[in-house]
Amino acid sequence: MSGPVHHTDHTDPAAALGAELADVPAPRSGPRRVTFAVVGVVAVALLFGVPWWLLVVNGQEWPGWLVAVGTVAPAGMALAFPVLMARGHARGSDRASLVADTTLGVIWVVFTWSIIGSLVGLALAVAGVDNPGRARWVTLGVLVVSAILLAHGHFEAMRVPRVRRTEVRIPRLGPGLDGLRLVLLADTHYGPIDRSRWSEKTVAAVNALEPDVVAHAGDIADGRVAEREPQSRHLGDVRAALARVYVTGNHEYYSQAQEWLDHMADLGWEALHNRHVVIERDGSRMVVAGTDDRTAHGSGLPGHAADVPQALAGADPDLPVLLLAHQPKQVDEAVAAGVDLQVSGHTHGGQIWPFHWLVRTEQPWLQGLTRLNDRTALYTTRGAGFWGPPFRVFAPSEISLLVLRTG
Repeated sequence: MSGPVHHTDHTDPAAALGAELADVPAPRSGPRRVTFAVVGVVAVALLFGVPWWLLVVNGQEWPGWLVAVGTVAPAGMALAFPVLMARGHARGSDRASLVADTTLGVIWVVFTWSIIGSLVGLALAVAGVDNPGRARWVTLGVLVVSAILLAHGHFEAMRVPRVRRTEVRIPRLGPGLDGLRLVLLADTHYGPIDRSRWSEKTVAAVNALEPDVVAHAGDIADGRVAEREPQSRHLGDVRAALARVYVTGNHEYYSQAQEWLDHMADLGWEALHNRHVVIERDGSRMVVAGTDDRTAHGSGLPGHAADVPQALAGADPDLPVLLLAHQPKQVDEAVAAGVDLQVSGHTHGGQIWPFHWLVRTEQPWLQGLTRLNDRTALYTTRGAGFWGPPFRVFAPSEISLLVLRTG
């Protein structure tokens, strides 16, 4: 059960009117559509073509039947992949999504290690190892390493997240809140794979930490509430001494964000839709605020937009502030507002190496604790679940236990 919370609600009443926005992608202009299609075709051609070239016809001198199989199979997968992605993610077929997402994860890992394998092959060539032996051994190595990483990555994606404990010093934190246990969840991404049992076990792991505050920083699910309710219902069993708080992520805005806000409220969570509450323990108080995801404004939902000033409107400026914001890059607004600690998710820690490096181009803070200045700190969780490919490679999931300490 949640403990004492002082409500300070500054939500725009018009927000509730946007609940029935159709879950349809924004229309694209003609030139943008063509550019998008060309980029997609090139990306698919590279993802499937590079491994084919490096593993099948790059000096291996395989028997003809093996070359035929090694050519027809990836070509068929490449042709089916866009169709499955469209049926899955645009039209809502869970079966198509699962096949397409798994294919994406597998081909990404094989593509990555094919590139690495080609560099190993160059080193072996310099060392005087000739083909076809050199190319065949490289191919075997790439396939073995990829299979091991994919098997382990799937295990990591499906397991109950490990607890990652971090102490965070907040100079303005009152002595009564010293040692406050904040458990951070994000990116549960309930989706095509039924993870009801996983959800139940994850909630049990959260409760075992005896948290004072539990925060969910968005991306609960991929799909609407009616589709994912059997998996998400277990969030209603989360226990916290002081508060359970939630903000939207970008994926809520693909799946009727207002429905998810209402659903979390029905489960007993404080939906911090550009608003805040105040928690208190032993005479010390803290503002716990939340803001919409930065993509909210583009969703077209009335009253939905990231608005940190609105979230903090009416808050006592002398109290420390904990801010929930789905994306780490929203910390710029937090710094400007004098927030003491922002907690975020979104990055998945990269999820499948070396996608980490691409994520960093969009989100400079990939995971862990970062001190922005003397006032503001940022904690980015790698998230509890996964999006799309059911794999986590060198980016394990986590339940983040943040122990807050006075300065």
